[in-house]
Amino acid sequence: MTITLHAMSGSPFSWKVALALEHKQLPFTLRYLSVDAGDLRSPDFARMNPRRRAPVMTDGEICLYESEAILRYLEDAYPKPTLYPGELPARALAYRLCAEVTSYLAVAMEELVLEVLFKPDPATRDPAKIERARQVVGQELEHFEQQLGDGYLAGQLSAADFTLYPCLMLCLRIEKRLPALAFAGQLGPRLSAWKARIEALPYYERTYPPHWKPSS
Repeated sequence: MTITLHAMSGSPFSWKVALALEHKQLPFTLRYLSVDAGDLRSPDFARMNPRRRAPVMTDGEICLYESEAILRYLEDAYPKPTLYPGELPARALAYRLCAEVTSYLAVAMEELVLEVLFKPDPATRDPAKIERARQVVGQELEHFEQQLGDGYLAGQLSAADFTLYPCLMLCLRIEKRLPALAFAGQLGPRLSAWKARIEALPYYERTYPPHWKPSS
């Protein structure tokens, strides 16, 4: 079957699926969508995802949206190498960590996307919303700092790492627009070392958001 990932450059949900596909060593076509070009509003895209959001992955006749569902599908369809390694306690830990990233860190991150990235004029931003989101992100960074040992979140490289890393990177990207968020200074030694390990993966550069790369 031919796998195609319809993604948004810089979307942590798209990025985690790309990382999972690379981890599983699955050949796939990566098609980046453009908001400005109206790709998300097109009838063809609406047929794939009526919610008109990315990512969407097709695998033959299978068409899936929602990044967590895509990862679960990939694990069932292509079990090796696994996204949830180890015995049941380790896999359960990976499940929990993925849910925590999505339920807490990603929610605050998306608030910052709306208030900072989507509002380039500081006068239009809501300082209270930004401060609440900043506090939540800081708390979550401390939480995941404590979850880490000397390796990866669930002991071995897993879906938990692929879920957390892109969210962290988008938070750091938002900080460039609003330096007062100061997220980089809140990264503890474990998270910093873990971040470097993810960035050393042999396929990392292939998944890096194209529009984040410096212009040549």
